[in-house]
Amino acid sequence: MKAVCWHGANDVRVDTVPDPKLINPRDAIIKITSTAICGSDLHLYDGYIPTMEKGDILGHEFMGEVVELGSEVKNVKVGDRVVVPFTIACGSCFFCNRDLWSLCDNSNPNAGMAAKMYGHSPSGLFGYSHLFGGYAGGQAEYARVPFADVGLFKIPDGLKDEQVLFLTDILPTGYMAAENCDIKPGDVVAVWGCGPVGQFAIKSAYMLGAERVIAIDRIPERLQMAKEQCKAEIINYEEVDAGEALNEMTGGRGPDACIDAVGMEAHGTGPDALYDKVKQAVRLETDRPTALRQVLVACRKGGQVSIPGVYGGFLDKIPMGAAFNKGLTLKMGQTHVHRYVKPLLDRIQKGEIDPSFVITHRMSLSDAPKGYEIFKHKKDNCIKVVLKP
Repeated sequence: MKAVCWHGANDVRVDTVPDPKLINPRDAIIKITSTAICGSDLHLYDGYIPTMEKGDILGHEFMGEVVELGSEVKNVKVGDRVVVPFTIACGSCFFCNRDLWSLCDNSNPNAGMAAKMYGHSPSGLFGYSHLFGGYAGGQAEYARVPFADVGLFKIPDGLKDEQVLFLTDILPTGYMAAENCDIKPGDVVAVWGCGPVGQFAIKSAYMLGAERVIAIDRIPERLQMAKEQCKAEIINYEEVDAGEALNEMTGGRGPDACIDAVGMEAHGTGPDALYDKVKQAVRLETDRPTALRQVLVACRKGGQVSIPGVYGGFLDKIPMGAAFNKGLTLKMGQTHVHRYVKPLLDRIQKGEIDPSFVITHRMSLSDAPKGYEIFKHKKDNCIKVVLKP
């Protein structure tokens, strides 16, 4: 089969690789009909996530048709259309039983490696380095899905791929980011980063009762989408100081909740952004936390901070004094996708949200290297790339 494979920083290729096979009775094989390039994939593309190996198959946002099932998979049948959460979960461990699916104890075969870095291992992830299990990803023609008896969700007839594809990751991620804000009627929510997750965080904040959502970015087309599609007020941080603007827009109090939908490769305009860029380039710092610093300083006293943006290692000069003395609540982590697929599918069926609005580019699988390039460099007004195997 054809698959998008990692060969080094800024080097992905479409290779011919062996077809996946069932290796466990709880496995399924999926013929992929739609897959996507995620902002998190750029951290792999840029070489910032360790333990990648040449030939690793990328991609964790994918859906398709069931073509083969292990003997213990009873929840779906061959021919069903399904979406696949990017977090891999066993369904029966301490954490799965508590609805904390991305913290599954049994799905990362390299848990010892992750524990050395993080203290404990999170769940396995599709297509996201050997630190998270070394699983082949879904930017391919076929994929093996382990724990398919809990990790496949059947899609009802009448819904197009593009309406449901993002149930695999970015729609639940944006929704959980907003849910973590503990939004009350009348709240003002600020969202840093207007990529696809940021867009869904804005939409979700309104669905959960926010009165105002303010979006911060520097890319005109992303800000335009946030304003026109998501009804957010917008701040271009290259034109005004984001912190000062937020103070003015909230009467000096600050937003009730702040969402960092940027993560480890944040850009910025101040000396701290240059400091991060230099330290990261010489590997004295793993992440560039410019957005996180701004979030912690801008949030009002007693406010909520939600962090769906991916961080991979160690951060420098975080204003913990601000977080502590303002009594902020911080919530973060990989998304518990299994928790949100069905309720968000209901919202899609009711017409409350059509997630396809974020798609700006549709390409064949063979065009994936071009897709990564334009997505990384934000060429051609690119916000979201969907690949068709």
